[in-house]
Parts: sequence; C-alpha cells; structure tokens
Amino acid sequence: MKKRFYSNGKLLLTGEYLVLDGASALAIPTSYGQSLEVVASDKEGIFWKSLDEKGGIWFEGEFRIDNKILSQAQDNSISRTLLKILQEAKKIYPAFLQDKIGWNVTTHVNFPLDWGLGTSSTLLNNIAQWAEIDPFALLKTSFNGSGYDIAAAKSKLPILYQLQNEIPLVETLRLPWDFTDQLFFVHLNQKQDSKEGIIRYRNASVTKDQIDTISEISYLLIASKTLAAFEKLLQKHEEIISEIIQLPTIKEHLFNDYSKTIKSLGAWGGDFILATGNEADQEYFRKKGYETILPFAEMIL
Repeated sequence: MKKRFYSNGKLLLTGEYLVLDGASALAIPTSYGQSLEVVASDKEGIFWKSLDEKGGIWFEGEFRIDNKILSQAQDNSISRTLLKILQEAKKIYPAFLQDKIGWNVTTHVNFPLDWGLGTSSTLLNNIAQWAEIDPFALLKTSFNGSGYDIAAAKSKLPILYQLQNEIPLVETLRLPWDFTDQLFFVHLNQKQDSKEGIIRYRNASVTKDQIDTISEISYLLIASKTLAAFEKLLQKHEEIISEIIQLPTIKEHLFNDYSKTIKSLGAWGGDFILATGNEADQEYFRKKGYETILPFAEMIL
C-alpha cells in the first residue's frame, strides 16, 4: 500500500506579524512545495527519510511504536519535532498508525531548504492528510502560529486570510493584476528565525488602527489596477511594519539606491523580498551578489 500527499509552499505578501492579531493578510501558494510518500512495511516502526531538491538525504530517522506509544530511536532536534507532530496527530485521531505495524516514509522538497517557503508547514499539512485530521488543529497543538501557511498549503489560488477568535477564515482569490511581469522575488540568503521575529513583534506596541490599516492595505492591494497604486500600498505597508518592530525597511537597510519598490516578506531581513521592475532592474541585485531571482510567474502557483 502506497499513499502520496503534496502541499504547496507559501509567500505572505501582506500582514506579516499582524496576522497573528487578526489583520487580513494576502498569502500566495507557490509552485514549489513538499511531497510525503508512505509505504506500508512488515518491519515494525516508522522509517523516515527526507530528501532535498536535488534528491539528497538531509534527514534520516527511525520512530518506534510500542503499545501504540511513539518514541524516537535517536535524539536530535529534527527527530524531536517530527515525533511531536506524529504524537499530536495520534492524540487528535487515536486510530492513526494502528492499521499497519510499519511504514517507510519519504518526504521530498522541490525547493532549497533555505528559501523559507514553508518546509515545516508543508510537512505538517502532509502529515495531517496522512492522519486524516484537521491541519489547523494539528498546528495548534504542535507549532502554533497564525495558520496562513497551512491555508496556503491547501489552496490552488491566492488567499485572503484572517484569524477571528482563533478561527481561520480563508477566502480564495483571483488577482486582477496585469502588471505581474513587473514583479519578481529576490532571495537574500539570510535565513531569519520566525520565532525571534514574533518575539520582537510581541514586545512592540501595536494599535487597533495599525491592524485595521494593514487589513485595508491587503484589500486595496488585491484590487490594484495599476503598478503605481500597487507600489504605493507596498511602501505604506513597509512603513507601518517598520514603525511597529523598530527596524529599518529592507530598502533602507540594503538597497537604498534602488529606484523602484521593495517589500520584505515574512520575518524581516531574510528569505525573499518582493521587488518591482523589469528584467534590466534585476541586474541591480545581481551586481550586489543576489543571484537567486524568480519572476512572479515562476514563483506563484
């Protein structure tokens, strides 16, 4: 018996940090993601192998199942994380992992692990599919977080995402933008710790007006008909987040002589940025040593 599951990666275009406090956020599933393949085995236990985008093994581990209790055969941070997800999945649905004595599990990401497109969220959503449980419930007991990345993992379209009373509200969208040939993503190759970013945000003062303004920007950005209007909204968004977390915008910090618009995505200072401009403008970033540049159409599902 073989089962295969797949989840999309994600990019959060608006609402970073404030999505935790109920701001409406625009998230886009990417053309990159992660698969999980499960093959039943007569050998007792779970034998796990994780492959990177080149097919190389970046993690290998074994989990024991003794009287329906899961434990890890080795102790490292990845094993502990995986064990927690599997244990929480079993708590939600006790029949999970009871139909066979053993499994060979292989995960495969088709993007570099340092891209920040959601290695953890795609894994969690795939395990939830395997266990046939609600991925948001699994998120709440394992990683916590806003859940926008789980919603994107499950969607084939861009989404407007909001938490209301801890309940995720997801609306799928068709973006009217006819200027996507003027949008591209640049990888900064400086992985940021999302938990540290959230701690910084939690220590900041955030007003209801700021949350409402970010929500309004999300709605207006979705409806943008021109690149000029789109850029103006991105700039306003950057200014608000900069004020809240007391960090300079990425343009001020690294690219202050770039003639067009730049927006941070996710935890500020790492992973990808969104930039406006044409192919000639991309040379600006290459000259500064940023070689990983993806056009909007290539990145987005």
